[in-house]
Amino acid sequence: MRQAWRWFGPNDPVTLDTVRQAGATDIVSALHHMPPGEAWTLRDVERHRDLIEITPPGRSPLKWSVIESIPVADDIKRHGARAKQSIATWIASLEAAAQAGLKIICYNFMPVVDWTRTDLDWPLPTGGTALRFEQDAFAAFDLYVLKRPDAEASYDLEARERAKAVADALDEAAVERLTRTIAAGLPGATTDALSLDTFRDRLAAYRGIDAERLRGHLIEFLEQVVPVADKLGVKLTLHPDDPPRPLFGLPRIASTGEDYAALFSAVPSPANGMCFCTGSLGVRADNDLPAMARRFASRIHFAHLRATRREADGFSFYEADHLEGDVDMVAVLDVLLREDRQRPESEKIPFRPDHGHRILDDLASDRRINPGYTAIGRLKGLAELRGVMKALDHRHAGDAW
Repeated sequence: MRQAWRWFGPNDPVTLDTVRQAGATDIVSALHHMPPGEAWTLRDVERHRDLIEITPPGRSPLKWSVIESIPVADDIKRHGARAKQSIATWIASLEAAAQAGLKIICYNFMPVVDWTRTDLDWPLPTGGTALRFEQDAFAAFDLYVLKRPDAEASYDLEARERAKAVADALDEAAVERLTRTIAAGLPGATTDALSLDTFRDRLAAYRGIDAERLRGHLIEFLEQVVPVADKLGVKLTLHPDDPPRPLFGLPRIASTGEDYAALFSAVPSPANGMCFCTGSLGVRADNDLPAMARRFASRIHFAHLRATRREADGFSFYEADHLEGDVDMVAVLDVLLREDRQRPESEKIPFRPDHGHRILDDLASDRRINPGYTAIGRLKGLAELRGVMKALDHRHAGDAW
């Protein structure tokens, strides 16, 4: 498997030399400076590729192997095949990427919001911090800050009472912080930073769109883009919903094994693949990740390896150490490595350590970071994953333990 690292471009506080020192060889990146809905050109893609791959003298080479992400425009999610111009724009970006040699494209189909958390610096017993989703804080925002119409239908009486207690305890600064955390586009998100009024309008635009209809729109999108990808030798990888359940009354359709099976059945081309994100999928207790990895092994063209820990209420969770969450990471890696060994060199699975803790020097108050994408936390995660992989390869080779 190819050890990769997400890089947000020249303004990323984590430099390419840091990536080299972490031991990664592949880069996961995108044209983050390009507005969503604008077609990428070959020149744009080549310029970014060259930033990564033209290696300074004496430095280890890096390869841009995965695009994460080409944003899927909102009107595609709402209208499917009728969003002709937006789909044509997405295909143009796909073609530019392929011309520049990029053969794996990750994308998501989450409406309005990307990955969602309520705390970006939740204190851990170690003194470090982690990303966290707290259900009661989220409900407090939805019910009493955003004041979404019909929000009460999403929560039972006890949940509404707990949310009210949380909301009553929030001062103005806490409300602003929670709003910014939930409603603003997070690093790598495909949503714009939204005001509350704009946020409500975006949510209202999905009125009447249930899971079946949203899935139909995704299938219509795939029916147009997958043949192009197939012709160009590009693999498309759909990232799971994060969290993998409905939010703000919006449907989510990439949350379970059955969700992915429906998409692969509707569009069976091998170019229609998945990003196997153990953190997102692992939030659901009913997702058996090693079994899912075995079931969809041939469809996995990219992996996010991280572990989440579910809390007592069954809805809240936080980012755990990479080997210490609810995910059986050793079993998942065993499946992925078995699949990877069967593949030619050109089709090895790139993976990246995801959502590292904020620890050590990255805790400094003057240190600029992207939440979840600190250097040292991800370095720790990659080292742990690399150790497991080394041990599994050792066992596969038949050497004595």
